[in-house]
Amino acid sequence: MSSCHNSHTNMDINGAETKTSDTHLPKKPKLSPSFISVPEIQSEFSHHDQSIVRINNGSFGCCPSAVISAQQNWQLKYLSQPDNFYFNELKKGILESRLVIKKLINAEHVDEVSIVDNATTAAAIVLQGVAWEFSLGKFKKGDAAVMLHYAYGAVKKSVEAYVRRAGGYVIEVQLPFPVNSASEIVSEFRKALERGKSNGRRVRLAVIDHVTSMPSVVIPVKELVKICREEGVDKVFVDAAHGIGCVDVDMKEIGADFYTSNLHKWFFCPPSVAFLYCRKSNECEDLHHPVVSHEYGNGLAIESAWIGTRDYSAQLVVPKVLQFVNRFEGGIEGIKKRNHKIVVEMGEMLVKAWGTHLGCPAEMCSSMVMVGLPVSLGISSESDALKLRIHLRENFSVEVPIYFRAPKDGEVNLVTGYARISHQVYNKPDDYYRFRDAIKQLVHDNFTCSLLLL
Repeated sequence: MSSCHNSHTNMDINGAETKTSDTHLPKKPKLSPSFISVPEIQSEFSHHDQSIVRINNGSFGCCPSAVISAQQNWQLKYLSQPDNFYFNELKKGILESRLVIKKLINAEHVDEVSIVDNATTAAAIVLQGVAWEFSLGKFKKGDAAVMLHYAYGAVKKSVEAYVRRAGGYVIEVQLPFPVNSASEIVSEFRKALERGKSNGRRVRLAVIDHVTSMPSVVIPVKELVKICREEGVDKVFVDAAHGIGCVDVDMKEIGADFYTSNLHKWFFCPPSVAFLYCRKSNECEDLHHPVVSHEYGNGLAIESAWIGTRDYSAQLVVPKVLQFVNRFEGGIEGIKKRNHKIVVEMGEMLVKAWGTHLGCPAEMCSSMVMVGLPVSLGISSESDALKLRIHLRENFSVEVPIYFRAPKDGEVNLVTGYARISHQVYNKPDDYYRFRDAIKQLVHDNFTCSLLLL
């Protein structure tokens, strides 16, 4: 007798016979996830000044309306009942944010993640710890600290304030710009380490940018950290103010002792919030928040979570931000890849229109690209760069940073001015076309920076 139901013989992808039964209905096909639409993106950023071409996300970031609303809810929780907020809500909320960050950066343990105001605060924490090493005699006076010439200005000041004052010998890695390959950076970094080890010194600290701010270039951090390990550098601190949401951030792969990144630049948080990663070791126990409060001595993460009465709301919305980025295909990884692709395309469009060049190869760009400006604009100083930036803002409603690159001896008629363009999800191609046309108009009008008064 036959079975009470029919069976059919099919072939699987490997050619083997399989049987399926008519009595079991096929599973419903999975519906494609509904990702955020263009109108929804525009709505999330409708609070932006729509009259301004905003291609400078790199400086201050952006925050969607959904996250602003979540932040306001946290602020109202505090204002409505401060005692309940501080004693029952704050610690739990900060821990939830740290757990999100831990997963995003592939840290080993949540204790390695502290939340601070910004990357500048994180740098002060790390460099203050290095200063104590000198003061206590663990490092010898004259031992070296190496940092990039293009390190962020505030971090340079922190190195000056903490490390040099404590007796450290500071060496700056001279980087080329425009840069043609990562090997140029690696070569200059090795030279700086050799200088640091001369005269019997030891290199105690290396400060390495992940993405330099101005000019903007992605630094081969994994290779430089590996070199530091081979050369016996005691501590490696990666300053990645532009890191999370902009480049690949994986603590286990990078291997630095300390790593910091802002979350308000490329991860849609309100200002100001950043994380400081400290690789779990006994050395980290000696790090402290510069603001000493009641939690002093309970570990950096706990100290940082309470530095007195203040607004902690920006640090509490990280889980909400994760919900926002997951509305995009591929989440933060998808956003990052699309931003990189589009900003490179827009940069190449601009240099073709102006007859110039990019500041580095596409693979060394992040969500920001350095775009050469026409020589005829006459950008001959940092003052000229600032004046041109203001002129573009006030007369063309274009917001974009301008960088002056001093010519070397003997160089003539070369590009000395670069614009750093950014791309974030709210940007449209027309933003870059308007910038293109503004510069073409200036060239057509025989404009030069010498015509501007600061």
